[in-house]
Amino acid sequence: MFDRLSSLVAALTLVAIAAIFAALAGGDALTIAILAIAGCAGAAIVYGALPSPPPEPRDEPAVEAPPVSLLRHPDFALWVDQEEEPLIGISGNVVTIVNDAAVRLLGRHIVGADIRTAIRHPAATEWLARIGGDGPLETLNLVDFPRPGQRWTMRIATLSGSDRIIFLSDRSAIDAADRMRSDFVANASHELRTPLAAILGYVETLQDMNGEADAPMRHRFLSIIEREAGRMQQLVIDLLSISRVEADRFRRPTASVDLAAIVRTTIAQLQDSEKARPKDIVAIPGDGSQPVLGDAAQLGQLAHNIISNAMKYGRDGTPVTVELLREGQRVRLSVRDEGEGIAPDHIPRLTERFYRVDEARSRSVGGTGLGLAIVKHISERHQGQLDIESELGKGTKVSVTFPLAGEA
Repeated sequence: MFDRLSSLVAALTLVAIAAIFAALAGGDALTIAILAIAGCAGAAIVYGALPSPPPEPRDEPAVEAPPVSLLRHPDFALWVDQEEEPLIGISGNVVTIVNDAAVRLLGRHIVGADIRTAIRHPAATEWLARIGGDGPLETLNLVDFPRPGQRWTMRIATLSGSDRIIFLSDRSAIDAADRMRSDFVANASHELRTPLAAILGYVETLQDMNGEADAPMRHRFLSIIEREAGRMQQLVIDLLSISRVEADRFRRPTASVDLAAIVRTTIAQLQDSEKARPKDIVAIPGDGSQPVLGDAAQLGQLAHNIISNAMKYGRDGTPVTVELLREGQRVRLSVRDEGEGIAPDHIPRLTERFYRVDEARSRSVGGTGLGLAIVKHISERHQGQLDIESELGKGTKVSVTFPLAGEA
């Protein structure tokens, strides 16, 4: 098919040829016929080069393209594997994609399985059975999943078609922190309430006493009130101390202090006290200074708590050995008593707040149950390592190892 320009050229050529023949023939009837035929042929050629009109649109129903599945997009798979918490992609009820966290939690065998059987929990089975229903699915708590004492939450996001994403989040650490906070408040309240009740009771008794005949009893009651008030005061001091240490636990000390001098000062303070056992302290401070990066006040409190614990729970008349020993690029502070010792099942819990092996004895010697918890937090802040060794009937040894200032 010619275009318009080619058709026009062809038509003019035919007309020119016809004109030449007409001039040669002298203008008779044959010439007229040749010119007519050439003109018709040229018109036909030009008409044939005209574009055909576009077809009129017909009213046909539009065909919708199927939705693109996000779960099968390679970028989605790349993103899923970068998430730290488990993600599960499902199409209908079939698991089509999981990330590494979901594989560690549930196993790789869940890919291609029915989601209602992949997550084995009664509440999850009922929750997953409602997928595709009319109402939205609220966030679900999975208690004791996948092991007793743990808690996970599960929620779902709806995509196009029947594709969905299930998100699993571990809430076990948050629950444990909440329990610790609740236990701490309950224990602190209990520890404060016990001496406060004793103080109030003896005060009421003293108010009812009259005359000099009650002087010995009054003196005894006042001594009890003084002891219980001192216990409350010490508990408040320890609570404030552990609060301050926890507030600074992410702030590493930068000042260089002499641990040997701190230990000697602590021993001197304890020996100057009015208690009966300071004479039992046997100091082996080592040679020279022991520089560490630390907070002098907190390290003094650590040494005081360890040594005073050994004095409280060791037998009267037996030595409390305080030793400071350099071990390579670290220095070890160890305190050994010759008391009754501690059973092995109690040792892992000794640094818990308010934990006591023998509550009655601990209260009788003035313990608050926070001493070793404070020691643990101070040693952690100073990059120290706390070790507790004990043998029933032979005594207990508490050691803390710190890096020297040049190696901290």
